[in-house]
Parts: sequence; C-alpha cells; structure tokens
Amino acid sequence: MKVKPDLSFWKLWNISFGFFGVQIAYALQSANISRIFATLGADPHNLSYFWILPPLAGIIVQPIVGAASDKTWTRFGRRIPYLFVGSLVAVLVMCLLPNAGSFGMAVSTAMIFGLVSLMFLDTSINMAMQPFKMMVGDMVNEKQKGLAYSIQSFLCNAGSLVGFLFPFIFTWIGISNIAPQGVVPDSVIYSFYIGAAILILCVIYTTVKVKEMPPAEYAEYHGITEEEKKEKINMVKLLVKAPKAFWTVGLVQFFCWFAFMFMWTYTNGSVAANVFDAPTVETVVNGANKVVLDTKSIQYQNAADWVGVLFAVQAIGSVLWAVCIPMFKNRKLIYSLSLVLGGIGFISTYFVHNQYVLFISFLLIGCAWAAMLALPFTILTNALSGGHMGTYLGLFNGTICIPQIVAATLGGSILALFTPKGMLPPEINMLVMAGVMLIIGAVCVYLIKETKGEQAKA
Repeated sequence: MKVKPDLSFWKLWNISFGFFGVQIAYALQSANISRIFATLGADPHNLSYFWILPPLAGIIVQPIVGAASDKTWTRFGRRIPYLFVGSLVAVLVMCLLPNAGSFGMAVSTAMIFGLVSLMFLDTSINMAMQPFKMMVGDMVNEKQKGLAYSIQSFLCNAGSLVGFLFPFIFTWIGISNIAPQGVVPDSVIYSFYIGAAILILCVIYTTVKVKEMPPAEYAEYHGITEEEKKEKINMVKLLVKAPKAFWTVGLVQFFCWFAFMFMWTYTNGSVAANVFDAPTVETVVNGANKVVLDTKSIQYQNAADWVGVLFAVQAIGSVLWAVCIPMFKNRKLIYSLSLVLGGIGFISTYFVHNQYVLFISFLLIGCAWAAMLALPFTILTNALSGGHMGTYLGLFNGTICIPQIVAATLGGSILALFTPKGMLPPEINMLVMAGVMLIIGAVCVYLIKETKGEQAKA
C-alpha cells in the first residue's frame, strides 16, 4: 500500500475551509433553538424533547451518506456532491426556521412547523458536515491527520464564534431584540439569513479548491483490492469487526455529548435566572399551575443574547486550545485533561452570578469542545484503512447522536426531579450534571487503546 504524500498547509486548509460556514449554521442552531421554541411558547420541562429530532436525523443520515459516498465517483468528487446538496438544503431551511412564529399560525401549528424545519436543518447540516471529516480520512496521511483535524477544529470554532455573536451584534447595531408574543426577534431572524449566505459561499470555495483522488489512486493509497471494490456493504458486520478504538472512543463520546446536549438545552434558562434575574410568570401546562421564566421579558431576551456571547467565548477558548493540542504527544493525556477542564467550567457556573465572570467558565468548557472535535477522529481514522472509511465515520456519528437522544429524552424528567411543585425549574443544576458527565468521560479516556490501520470487511 502506497503512503500518501504530505500536503501543504494551504491544501489542508482548503479541505476544511467549508466547515467554517457549516459551523456558523450549526452554532446558530445550537444557541437559538431553545430560545426559538421558548419564545413560541414551549414549557421549559419539555424543551429537551425538541432536541430529539436533530440527533435522530443524524443517526439515520450520517451512515447512509458515508456508505453512499464510499461508492460514489463523479467528476465533482466522491464526498463533495453530498456536501454541496446538504448545504443547499440547509440554506433554504435557515431562511424558514426563525420565521416559525411570523406566518400567523396558531401556537401548536408554529411548533410543528418549527420542529419539521429543525429536523431538515439538522439533517442537512449533518449531510454537509460529515464529508469534511471523510475527506481528511481519504486524502491526509497518518502523520498529518492530527494537524488536519486541528485545522478543522480551528475553523469549526471560528465559525461558531461568528454564529454565536450574530444576534448580539445585530442587537448592538439597533435591530430589534424583542417581538410580540410567539414571534422570534428580528436580531435572530437576520442572523440566520446572513449565516445562510456565508455557508453557501464557503462551501463553493471548498468545492472549487479541492480535487479528490480518482478511484484508481484512492485504491492504491488505501490498499483496496478489486474484490473489496465489488463487495456489498453490511453495516452490522462492519460494526462487529470495528477496531477497538471505535468502541472505546465511542464510550468517551457518550459522556461528552450528553453533557453538551444539556448545555445547549438549558444554558438560556440558567443564565436568565441565575445571572439576569429574569421575571417569572405563572401559567397552566397540562392542567397544572407552573412558574416559568417570562420569555417575552427584556431580561430573558438579553440573557439569550448573552448566551450567544458566552458560546462565542467558548469558541475562543476552543480555538486557542486547538492550537495547543497538537503540541502534546500523549493524546490520551491531553484528551483527558481537556475534558476535566470542561467539567470544572460547567460546575463553576452554579456559583457564578456575574455575567462577565462566566467568561472563565466558558473558556474552560471550550477546552473540552476543542478536544471533542479533533481527537476522536484522529484516533479513529488512524485505526482504519481500506474502502469503508466513510461508512465507519457515518456509523461513528452514532456515538454523537445516541447520547444526545438519551439526554434529550431524559432531560425533562431529570429537570423535574430538581423542581418542587409549582416552583421555577432550577436549570443551573443541569449544567452541574453536564460537568460531572465530562469528568466521567475523562476517566474513560484511559480505556482507549490506539491502533493503526485495521481493515474490516463487510
């Protein structure tokens, strides 16, 4: 099997540049979905349920895209066609989702419209995101994969920084940050519009700049025989024969993504109540009186904008930490350390009531995020060889989606345990639990045994 040549820094950069635009879309979704559905009238206890659809769509779409792209060869490439189609759908949905409350629909209808839009948005983002990880696995040699995924992590977090700050910036320049009941503010709507425009421009750049390997060259570099080219993909057999790294890294992923699902779901309410003293209102949900945050209040909307700033600070922490990660030769040490720092960041939010001191918490959380974006894929792709790279990366996405589904399903019930009857949901406790999950993940890192180039046949 031929060894892939070293690529210049700018070739590595071009392979991942479109990720910048994709991550802007993902950041807007992550920071604003709870805000959008709360504004439409969702009960805080039920917010986590709105997050089930995105990972559910991902766990279905990612393996299909991976397996299909493994067998796709066109003049535009093998991964790039899926990247481009996914991005086009994402752009369309980004222009529709924040308008869920603006079409004169009843609350229940607006919720259904928002849910369907969210499902399509996350599915398309997943479809656009996965090819970038596959292209690194396809085109980059083992020696440079750490650098390649660190570049991807840098671009990812730079895109997050931009996406998280958009609503805050638009409010600062005078675009309305409040709206009638059930309507999403213009500052959020315009953020999605601009994000969609940047996404398609970045994807076009990668499409033009990157030339994927032709089939014969790919087979030569990946040691694929004629027999392997013709074999049908059996995902169950591939899972059975997956490298040990697939499962051990997957265990770490479970605790990490469980934690971050709680962050995306409950940070708005936590910051609004714990830092901005948002007022409450009493409402009737399913025949019971409940005290909830007043999502129409300026305090709540200002807190929601500040959450975007905090997520941007997290992205800055991730960018800085992503530069440091390749300097450590011991991957397990830096992986574990990063998760511990993130866990400390989450737990510290319980004790912080100043909006600026929260910057320290979210810088630490950013360390965990940087490691989660780079190290699992470096370890896994180094453990793989042959023609099933895309399929395995698609299946590996299950280690991201399943914990999010579990967290979203259990989130409301766990929150209820912290909520005395009729009292305000103490959502800050969910961030503390997220910190504990990251620290458990840090311990599990030491179960990982790194291997090189295992080939599993379907």
